[in-house]
Amino acid sequence: MPAEVRVEFDLHQHVLVPLLVFGARVLDVSIGTVRIMLLQRGSRVAVPLGFVEVMIWLLAIGNIMQNLTNPLCYLAFAGGFATGSLLGMAIEGRLALGTQVVRVITRADATALIEALRALDFGVTVVPAEGATGPVQILYTVAKRAQVPAVVEKVREFNPRAFYVVEDVRAAREGVFPQVPRGRLGK
Repeated sequence: MPAEVRVEFDLHQHVLVPLLVFGARVLDVSIGTVRIMLLQRGSRVAVPLGFVEVMIWLLAIGNIMQNLTNPLCYLAFAGGFATGSLLGMAIEGRLALGTQVVRVITRADATALIEALRALDFGVTVVPAEGATGPVQILYTVAKRAQVPAVVEKVREFNPRAFYVVEDVRAAREGVFPQVPRGRLGK
């Protein structure tokens, strides 16, 4: 007759601690992702966020150290990191902080596109240039990140074959910018 196998299940150790570790990692990595984006834009808000991020990380790693024999904690730690990265990117995308430059290079006549962007109150600088296949126009416009999709939509509408690049801007001053409505973070 086989010996009876007895499995003990500790709710705290096998469920609650891994959930705490997972939640702490999601939170600290999300904060860290947003903090890094803010640092890249020169924001001082990133400093206190770093403090909170590290305090939450200490909570998570402390629980790991107290439960070194629990593989669920390791899975929770790694899973929280991955989930926190995705969540942080989503939060940062929703915040749409910063300013970007849209550079459009086109062989086609860009007059209608320029007028459409200016009608939306975007400043547009046009530079005649020489491309690999002949004369081109280079259009520059600077916009709040939340407004860049509207600029790209106009580029695609007026010149679907235009080459364009969107880049982050560390600082911009003295330009022509559309008014950003208050609320919903400028969206």
